[in-house]
Amino acid sequence: MTQPTQSSLKKSVLTNPLHFLSFGFGSGLMPKAPGTWGTLVAIPVWYGLSFLPLPYYLLATLVLSVVGIGLCHYSAKKLGVHDHPGIVWDEICGYLVTMIAIPVSWPWALAGFILFRFFDILKPWPIKWLDRKVHGGFGIMVDDLLAGGFALLLLQIGRVYL
Repeated sequence: MTQPTQSSLKKSVLTNPLHFLSFGFGSGLMPKAPGTWGTLVAIPVWYGLSFLPLPYYLLATLVLSVVGIGLCHYSAKKLGVHDHPGIVWDEICGYLVTMIAIPVSWPWALAGFILFRFFDILKPWPIKWLDRKVHGGFGIMVDDLLAGGFALLLLQIGRVYL
């Protein structure tokens, strides 16, 4: 399957609800740094979920991540690209992992954003290894969830010392 053109991709994302979700409500269509834009979309999602009690926040993050495996797999298969840069549902879920039990404030939201993007872009071991070896929807999701875990660890350490 040939890769879609930008105009056909945009039409597909805006007319197919599953692509629309996997492309982070359309944020993945941004021509530069779609992962960063997808993570920006994650901030209001986190904010909305942050008012839930922690067990419900964790459940919501788990459900969104499991759903994301299917969404990302569907879009990657339909587009014919293993991990199309525009598929950013994984960034949304990775940011939600980053922000587990983090106080609701702009400084924490910004710190989580920076740390998550750092680990998502740098991909230290084992994130890079998983990104290369694991395929399908789970492969698309797992590296971002792990990057979120790394960022969460640093944020929690920061909470203790700040």
